[in-house]
Amino acid sequence: MVKSSFISIILQEEKEQNRGSVEFQVVSFTNKVQKLTSHLKLHRKDYLSQRGLRKILGKRQRLLSYLSKKNRVHYKELINRLDIRESKTC
Repeated sequence: MVKSSFISIILQEEKEQNRGSVEFQVVSFTNKVQKLTSHLKLHRKDYLSQRGLRKILGKRQRLLSYLSKKNRVHYKELINRLDIRESKTC
């Protein structure tokens, strides 16, 4: 529970800034991933939610890849803040 409340605090801080920024989008996708993951723990055979989760993970991965190419420092900070594993291809 601490992790989800931490991300919601980050979202509130980011809302005051640019919502279209890559960092904000990654944070919002991470929040959606956590919600879907907890949903799938209860409903294992919900294949549409599994598909949605895979799509969101792909979008987040593409945004993180873009961010790592454009601004490596922001990428490292964001990954550390959200406690996401670093991509193997970067």
